[in-house]
Amino acid sequence: MSLRASYEPGTPSWVDLATTDQAASKAFYGALFGWSYDDLGVGDDVFYSMATIRGSNVAAIAPQQADQTALGVPSHWQMYISVPDVDAAAALVDGAGGVLMMPPFDVMEAGRMAVVADPAGAVFMLWTANQNPGAGRVNEPGAFTWSELVAPRHELTASFYETVTGLKMLTATMGDGSGYDGFSLDGTEATMLAGALPPPMEGVPPHWAIYFGAADVDDTAARATALGGTVLVEPFDIPVGRIAVLTDPQGAMFNLFSMQPATD
Repeated sequence: MSLRASYEPGTPSWVDLATTDQAASKAFYGALFGWSYDDLGVGDDVFYSMATIRGSNVAAIAPQQADQTALGVPSHWQMYISVPDVDAAAALVDGAGGVLMMPPFDVMEAGRMAVVADPAGAVFMLWTANQNPGAGRVNEPGAFTWSELVAPRHELTASFYETVTGLKMLTATMGDGSGYDGFSLDGTEATMLAGALPPPMEGVPPHWAIYFGAADVDDTAARATALGGTVLVEPFDIPVGRIAVLTDPQGAMFNLFSMQPATD
């Protein structure tokens, strides 16, 4: 079911884009995914643009922090993991081998969050919902579909995520017999909620990669190029479907995914 009103603790539940050009980013993703926007004022002439599909929130686009822009940090997608008590979870970060980059703070009436780096350096957000549980529509074209930790293997990765978020790391067996690392709430393949893999090449910084659904990965990638995006990895098949790796016109990386049709 693609509509969601709540998320179990430990579930990746929200994504937003920190961009150097909010207007251009809204135009690109609006044309690519059919997003509409609800601009929420969060300061003087500063807006957090909630992206919607058929009235349901699917993601958000916001201006990048000025200090990040000054340091040359490119536009980037950010991933949130729901926890029952963000203050309690944040208190565990340093002892588990991570770094608490920004302590818990309230996001108006939406919820409470903290910014964290895991032991390998991948940054993500802890989220405890108030009025906004997360994405209201998932697992369909234009909506958040999957997330994947892309980082060098670290001896503390598994224990860190289990301690801080409750996610248990495991290796699943794919349809072609290959192994695929990931995270689940109970340590079983049936409840895998996110993936994990080492960087595909040198120079790729640790990060959480974000996947959006596509009815046709090849067609969507071609349209992204026509809109000013770049295809970094051309569409290719994996055991469960088809994916491609892209950047938007401001340089933010994202992925497209279409599920392999079920067979009898």
